[in-house]
Parts: sequence; structure tokens; C-alpha cells
Amino acid sequence: MASKAPKKANLLDHHSIKHILDESVSEVVTSRGFVEDVRLSNVRLLIGAIIIVIALFAQFYKKKFPENRDFLIACIALYVIFNGLLQLIIYTKEKNAILFTYPPVGSFTSTGLVVSSKLPRFSDMYTLTIAGADPKSISANDQVHFTKSVTQWFTKDGVLVEGLFWKDVEALIVQYTKEPKKSK
Repeated sequence: MASKAPKKANLLDHHSIKHILDESVSEVVTSRGFVEDVRLSNVRLLIGAIIIVIALFAQFYKKKFPENRDFLIACIALYVIFNGLLQLIIYTKEKNAILFTYPPVGSFTSTGLVVSSKLPRFSDMYTLTIAGADPKSISANDQVHFTKSVTQWFTKDGVLVEGLFWKDVEALIVQYTKEPKKSK
């Protein structure tokens, strides 16, 4: 970790701060043996590609406007449906998630993690939450989270003190993995 260039954020831009923290969280989680699950991202990319193809067909169809009216109406309807589906997936499945994982290799759990974060606008309080990817699974633990001020992880120059942040994130992962199973 010492050979890497330090991560620096613009302390006046909460998006920059959140991006660096989220990127570091992903590094910590994957370093603990969790492999990123990109299936949902791939589904979103596929739906986005379908939307683009629909728009291209509507734009470059061989007939001109008055003759292709029904075709354009169908394309517009499909465009709206697929965009609605994409927004539904983002709203219901993704929420504030920054990382989905598979279960660690060799573990007895059958569910991975969903790691999500929040850094509200005009606030310095960063909330990190770890939950099971399938909360209904018998092997999923209760979600754990912490809310701390970002000022304890950044120097006055905007450099992330990775050691402190990694320690806090690793403690949260340990808390989740050691958490007793939910009683049904």
C-alpha cells in the first residue's frame, strides 16, 4: 500500500470525497476475499444497449417521417418501456449500493455482500452499510453500518489516510461476518 500514490480529494466537493471513499471500500472488501458480482451491471449495460439500438432504428429507418409513423410510435413506446425497466432496476435493486459480491471462496455462506454508502449533501457524515446480498437467506446476517465524519480520514490537504479508513472498514466487515445469524 505504501508504493501507491496517495488518494487526494477536493475537500469542497462531496462527490469527490465520496468517490474516493467508495473506491477504497471496494478495495478493502475485495482484499478480504470477496469477489465482485457484476451481473446486475451487465444487465443494466444490456438494457442500455437495447435502448440505443431502438433509438438508432428510429433515427435511421429506411422510410421517411410520414410513412414510418407507426414504426416510430412503436420505437418510442419500446424506448419508454426499456428506460422504465432500467430505472426500476436502479431504484429497487441498486439503491445506494457501491458493490455487490459473491460469497468468499471456501465459505459456508450462500450469500455475498451488498455494500452501500451515503454522504448527504452539505454533511460530513459518511454512512457505510454492509448487508447480505440475499437478506432472506438463512446464511445472511443482520446488516451492520457505521456513520462517521469524513474529517477523521482526510488530512487538511485532502489526502486520504488510508490506514485509518481501511481499519474502520475492516472492523465493519469483521462485525458483519461475526454477527450471529438472524433468528427466524
